[in-house]
Amino acid sequence: MFFPYPWQDPKAYCKTPRHKTRRQEQRRYSHRIIRMNPLRAATRILFVLSLLISDLHADPRPERTIPDGSDTRDRFLKLIARPQVPLAPHERTPSSSDGLTEIGFDFVAEANQRVPGLMIKPSSSPESVKRPVVIVLHGTGSDKLAMKPWLKKIAAEGLNAVAFDARHSGERATFGKGSDAYRAALFETWKSGRDFPFLYDTVWDLMRLIDYLQTRPDVDPERIAAIGFSKGGTELYLAAAADPRLVASVSCIGVQSFEWALENQAWHSRIATIQSAVEGAAADAGLSSVDTAFVRRFYRRVAPGLDHEFDGPRMLPLIAPRPLLVINGDRDDRTPRAGVELCISAAKVAYRQQQAENQFEFLVQENVGHAVTPQSEKYALEWLKKQLKSPQAHKR
Repeated sequence: MFFPYPWQDPKAYCKTPRHKTRRQEQRRYSHRIIRMNPLRAATRILFVLSLLISDLHADPRPERTIPDGSDTRDRFLKLIARPQVPLAPHERTPSSSDGLTEIGFDFVAEANQRVPGLMIKPSSSPESVKRPVVIVLHGTGSDKLAMKPWLKKIAAEGLNAVAFDARHSGERATFGKGSDAYRAALFETWKSGRDFPFLYDTVWDLMRLIDYLQTRPDVDPERIAAIGFSKGGTELYLAAAADPRLVASVSCIGVQSFEWALENQAWHSRIATIQSAVEGAAADAGLSSVDTAFVRRFYRRVAPGLDHEFDGPRMLPLIAPRPLLVINGDRDDRTPRAGVELCISAAKVAYRQQQAENQFEFLVQENVGHAVTPQSEKYALEWLKKQLKSPQAHKR
């Protein structure tokens, strides 16, 4: 099993100098006992037993701490970085109905990658009024238009709301349905090693979207939040860990430990969402079937570090002390509860260290699989509204 931090690994603990010294002492006494009289031998045996008992009761975690994650953040940013290009934004003609205004737009994320987006905001809002904005990230096989109900709910609360098409989805799908183009892109990345369509490309696009939003006269550049669903929830916590401009984040059914899933044979449901890409890659590698070793190999090819250095237990702590709400179902086999708990435990330590425990929440949906209930949706919306309208939002 993978242990995110040394204090979680009992084997690592047993190799500390203190234990090594005691074990040497125990072996030394065991050789001498055979030459002692019974009384002295019994005394020595009791002494050795006391050492063993003290080891059993010793606290291997006297002080749980999370190392400074700045190095992890820097390495992640270096991995996903692309040459900077002008945003060159373009805005389409707005349309209004039911008190809300829709604005289509696009911008350049990198060379040959123009990102189409949609903003919905209150019609009563003058262009010069800077409002907070919530970015909504869709999951696999979805697109920005599928997020319109969420955008309208957010805008009805007096906030700006934005969604965009992830690569190989919506307007950016090169053929067929978005999920087909997405899986095809994953297979091409396996073969070529170029691009990161599995999560990382969207993280970059999201960061470039923030660049764009901060140039808009109707957006408060210091109050930008986001909510993501499934794949979008994973992309969001990766982006929030890397970019402190996201002042509040809600990850829905997206937080997970890829390493835990690999170590515990719990990866099948997650891989099922990209099955054709993984099976194609396995065939390309000369394999007749997909096993754990190959899934790990696939991850490391299409999203380096995802199953280790940039896994959930390492990335979630980097969001602290900014507000974070995590929503998961306790029967979600795509984000198994035990793996999620590793991420949550690491995050709690980080928030506690920064005296920001009240800024982190974990909402467990009882008897729910890979879905977000209406009750959770309502709670998430209220939570976002509270965070963005708080006077502290400007200070984060």
